[in-house]
Amino acid sequence: MNKTILCIIPLLLAVVSCQSDSASSAKPAPPPVAQKPVPAPAKSFADAGGGTKITVPPAKTVEAIGGGVRVEPMDPEVIPPAPPEVKPEPPPLPLPAAPKVDAMSTHTALLPDETLILETKPDGSKRLLVQCEVCLREGPLELFLCKTQSKEHESVLRTAVEAKFLHAALESCGAKPGAPVQFVNPKTEQPEYKSASGSKIAVSVYFTRDGKPVTERAQEWIEDIRTKKPMEAEFVFAGSRLVANSDKPNEPKVYTADLGDVISVSNKRDSMLDLPIRSTDADVDLLFAVRTEKVPPLGSKVWMILEPMDVKKK
Repeated sequence: MNKTILCIIPLLLAVVSCQSDSASSAKPAPPPVAQKPVPAPAKSFADAGGGTKITVPPAKTVEAIGGGVRVEPMDPEVIPPAPPEVKPEPPPLPLPAAPKVDAMSTHTALLPDETLILETKPDGSKRLLVQCEVCLREGPLELFLCKTQSKEHESVLRTAVEAKFLHAALESCGAKPGAPVQFVNPKTEQPEYKSASGSKIAVSVYFTRDGKPVTERAQEWIEDIRTKKPMEAEFVFAGSRLVANSDKPNEPKVYTADLGDVISVSNKRDSMLDLPIRSTDADVDLLFAVRTEKVPPLGSKVWMILEPMDVKKK
């Protein structure tokens, strides 16, 4: 019996050895390859009323660490915000017929093109009508009226009528020029402020609004930046200056308001009409701005009315 067992043992050891060699020489099977799912196409769904379709973007697959797969939604398309709607500027309003304060008033054209008209009322008092055009509707102000092609960037209105003609016409209405603003004492040459002086002049504007003629005081178009209310100050006939041309001494002196400063809301030595209050022309300290809601569209034609306030009726 013992001999039989001894004979079998070598056979068993040989079988085990063969199986071990076969197992060590066999290559391990590769892991299963994960199948990447095909992204589903975008789908469209109609809204409840059967109207506009809403497109849902497909999902995207991302291979995860370890060979797995995870599903993430596609990045939504980035759509830039729509630019703000720019409303077109309304068309300019045409020039209405020259107004009359009284049906019995008479009009006299002082210039051939009828851009400057003298109105004489039944009681003998007079006022001027000046053709103007809106050139500024927003922002700070230094002027209410400028000469055409001069200072439109800081003035509500502009006119082609030369300031020296306006000056002469105002005098014909009985207005008396005073003196422009003074910043320096001419005798001592030291800083000394004196406000502009002269006859008070009522300034108003005649134009159309909603198809109807309207007359408004110039102050209604000018905002006091400090109070956010219409300007209260009245205009005075400062009279500007006559300055000799140093390059052409034999020619007539220059009426400096013709350079642009016809009616100002910031004190200027060249202004024909100015305010009798301290009002700087320094950009950072300007006192007045345009009341945009009051002013007609750019390019609108209007009549400016200039009427002396302290002239005795004949």
